[in-house]
Amino acid sequence: MKELNIHRLNKEFESRIRLGIMSALMVNEWVNFNEMKELLSLTDGNLASHINALEKNNYIEIRKAFVGKKTETSYRITPIGRSEFKLHIKALADLIR
Repeated sequence: MKELNIHRLNKEFESRIRLGIMSALMVNEWVNFNEMKELLSLTDGNLASHINALEKNNYIEIRKAFVGKKTETSYRITPIGRSEFKLHIKALADLIR
């Protein structure tokens, strides 16, 4: 039996929510908070806590802007985040082969 190298998986992406966030950001330049919340069916607090963890690791960038009189928070994946997420997905694919 071939040895499985699970050490290549990135612990920061183990959560289904973080997988969803990163997947959405891989295919969209920017996604705002409400769009992400609706896309993943999350509460404000749940989304915010996962976003904070990803930002802390420099995997995502946060932009705050005014749209009319309201603030809008949007997210985009960083080059580091894109690279690390691709490695994680490759490691998952290698595991199921």
